[in-house]
Formats: sequence, C-alpha cells, structure tokens
Amino acid sequence: MEAKAILKYLRTSPQKTRLVVDLIRGKKVDEAITILKFNAKAVSREISKLVKSAAANAENTKNLNVDKLFVTRAFVDPGPTIKRTHSKAMGRGALIRKRSSHVTIVVGEK
Repeated sequence: MEAKAILKYLRTSPQKTRLVVDLIRGKKVDEAITILKFNAKAVSREISKLVKSAAANAENTKNLNVDKLFVTRAFVDPGPTIKRTHSKAMGRGALIRKRSSHVTIVVGEK
C-alpha cells in the first residue's frame, strides 16, 4: 500500500528542489522530516509539509502505520515558466525565466 501527496506550482526551480528531494528518498518518514528541519535550503519547509501530508494521507485513507512508513518515491517535474523581460542598454531587453516545480512524494511500507 502506498499513499502520495502532490505539490503543484512551487515557485522554486526544479534544479534547486531536486537537491532537497534527493536527500530524503528512501528514508523513514521521521528521519526525512528531521533532515528537512535542519536543512538550510528555503524549499525544505515546503517539502517537509508535503512529507507530513503524505504520511497523514497514508494514516487516514489507507490505514497504514505511521512508524513503518518510508519515502518510497520522490520526484520533481518542471512546472510552467513565467517569462519576464528586463530592460537593457540601447533599447534591448533580456528574458528572465521564473521557473516552477511540481513535487510528488509517495510513502509506503517496505
């Protein structure tokens, strides 16, 4: 049995988000939350809330034991990119890409 939680339109680039998600893949849920709590990256707070949500989904909908849960799968997909322009010299403009992410956390018992 598995339960999952999805966070869409996270306003952080997928590259930065993957650095945090790679730390918790395969860990126990309690250990993953501890790792995220002491991580310096700003996105760690959002990922921690997502792991807690996936654990709550497993407990409430699938009737799984929270103490035996592991992060079985965790991945980050790119979301839509907001494009803005930045004025440059001699009437030119530079494109600024504000990237977003879709994060999926799947927890289950081994």
